[in-house]
Amino acid sequence: MHTEQQNHGEMGGHPGEDPRRASTGSATAEFTYTNPVESFVDTLRDLVTRPVAFFRDMARRGDFVNPVIFALVCAVISASIGSFLGVLYATVGIGDTGLGGAIGALVASMFFTPIISAIALFICAGILHLLVALVVKPANAGFEATFRVVSYSNVVQLVGWVPVLGPLVAVVASIVLSVIGVREVHETTTGKAALVVLIPAAVGLLIALLLIALVGTVLLFALQ
Repeated sequence: MHTEQQNHGEMGGHPGEDPRRASTGSATAEFTYTNPVESFVDTLRDLVTRPVAFFRDMARRGDFVNPVIFALVCAVISASIGSFLGVLYATVGIGDTGLGGAIGALVASMFFTPIISAIALFICAGILHLLVALVVKPANAGFEATFRVVSYSNVVQLVGWVPVLGPLVAVVASIVLSVIGVREVHETTTGKAALVVLIPAAVGLLIALLLIALVGTVLLFALQ
């Protein structure tokens, strides 16, 4: 009986099974560009309400395109909302860019955001997977699994446009999702997953603080 069920699952899945799950070999519904709206909403809901189950059941390989598109859509939505708010602020005289500058920023964000975000995805995934190889050791699910974690964790971009608290919430949520994702897909401990994620986060924070200190020093000397 068990063998029959297993063979049935390998040949095409169970009756009524979500075709998105069968097509990726995943036990969870993931984003697919062939059904963009429904799958985006489902993936967003699962990442917010059941991230552990989502990453645990997520396909480990076989598809770079859909995770990339999901991440880019999140980034573009956030950039568009932020830039549109800039245009609204400019129309009522808030800010120093003026209406023309705000509209220019909106157009530029629509063009450059996908390019910059795509490059950042591969760089971040490469850094994380290097640490996975060092911390988790060779017993891991591979680069694509790490890349998929980074891509789906990009869902936090959807709150990045919120003034003041948005970026902070996005950073914290990204770290939490990344730790969960690395732990689940590479089947390691929470401690090792946290180490993989927090090392580059700490380095990035240190670099940001050094840059702020450098700019502050330059401005101080310029004012004197």
